[in-house]
Amino acid sequence: MTNTPTLARGGRHASAPGRGPSRRGRGKGLPVWSIPYVLLIPGLLVIAALLLYPMVQVAIIAFQKVGLPQISGRRPAEWVGTDNFTRIFESQIFWDSLRNTVVFAVIAVTMTLVLGTAVGVLLSKLGKKMSTFLVIGIMCAWAVPPVAQGIIWRWLFDAEAGMINWALNLLPDWLSTLVFGRADWTGEPWLNDAWSVYMVLIITVVWASFPFIAVSVLAGLKGIPSDLYEAARVDGATGWRTFWQITFPLLKPVFAVLTVLSIIWDFKVFSQLYVLMSGPTNREAFNLSMYSYTEAFKAPQKMGTGSAIALVLTVLLLVVTAVYIRQLVKQEEL
Repeated sequence: MTNTPTLARGGRHASAPGRGPSRRGRGKGLPVWSIPYVLLIPGLLVIAALLLYPMVQVAIIAFQKVGLPQISGRRPAEWVGTDNFTRIFESQIFWDSLRNTVVFAVIAVTMTLVLGTAVGVLLSKLGKKMSTFLVIGIMCAWAVPPVAQGIIWRWLFDAEAGMINWALNLLPDWLSTLVFGRADWTGEPWLNDAWSVYMVLIITVVWASFPFIAVSVLAGLKGIPSDLYEAARVDGATGWRTFWQITFPLLKPVFAVLTVLSIIWDFKVFSQLYVLMSGPTNREAFNLSMYSYTEAFKAPQKMGTGSAIALVLTVLLLVVTAVYIRQLVKQEEL
């Protein structure tokens, strides 16, 4: 008696008992769980080539004596251990640069976040057309390259042809004397001493940075349900209380990211300061980036010392960012 396949309902042959669907192709190729990691490989290779490799090289050079003879190949790099770090830690310029870097970053980050948040909340109150118009306008400032930012504000604060001195001279003498202690601003050299240079630098960085904060806050506000604000108005909550009870808690992840980015950007400001000072001319106004550049590229070139300063700045940024993120995590757990 021959075994003939039975017809299933609909005219199809029923599968023989014990046989499942075809598994052809299974077991060949990559496991499913590994596919996302494989897709990340091209991006990781690009990051390694553009970021990781230079960082490793900077870390290696920080422990070597590298100057023009070593760069030209006339002499091999000499391993000096921690001598470069000892040299910079014994230098008063390093500690002044560290102070300038930290104080500037604290002030600039705070002012950028406060101004950007205020503008973002204001934009959310406007109509769609006016909000779009203002967003395009302020983003033009954010799109200006750092070197151009320095040139713009250097021209505005120029001692002879700057518009700032011209505008201050338009004030009534009694008002200028009452507020600033002087009436004549002709030829005021704003960019000659460290204090005024950093005042202009703070204005420059905040002017160029707050649009990004404002647009990010505006985008976050779009995701908050309007019912919460309606309930707050019904309860009679003021605008300030509404911000701290509704807006700030819901936008805390956004503020966390913006704060970390602002810290990283402002700690390593270089181009704007270089342009405002017309190069590394005033050592009292150095920050760590300017000090690193001067040691590495100004004759006699000391690439090892410059790399050591850059490595210290990198570690400082990592520590500050890690401490800030840890505090945020603790607050979330509470």
